[in-house]
Amino acid sequence: MRVIIQNVLSASVSIEDKIYSSINNGYLLLVSFTLKDNEEIAMKLANKILNLRIFKDENGKTNLNLHSVNGEILSVSQFTLYADYKHGNRPSFTKCLEPSRAKELYDFFNNYIKEMGYNVKTGVFGADMKVNLINDGPFTMVIDSEELL
Repeated sequence: MRVIIQNVLSASVSIEDKIYSSINNGYLLLVSFTLKDNEEIAMKLANKILNLRIFKDENGKTNLNLHSVNGEILSVSQFTLYADYKHGNRPSFTKCLEPSRAKELYDFFNNYIKEMGYNVKTGVFGADMKVNLINDGPFTMVIDSEELL
């Protein structure tokens, strides 16, 4: 599982030129799954993301987590994070989890975070989405289950 985390002042996702979801202060998450991913991995990454202390405190130090700043989450499925571009110029997506299982894990991941008490908005899995954001910083990180587990 791979997630790009962006601290944002605001973010939204539009489908067919209409805003589908939007948040204010919090995280924009671009979420992707690979062949070995499962619910246990999704929970571990969710917990890691929720506990990251990457928001600035009153002294400008990154000491605060999402809960501390009453942050929201906009979670967007992004299968291209597992693109393989080592051979040639056209990316391959053979490392991506097949769509129906990826959607199950994406829904599980978002529901788990909601159950933890966070406001989670989403895009639509597989839709042609336009994502708009205003970074806070910018502060962007990549978290990968292969590096954590």
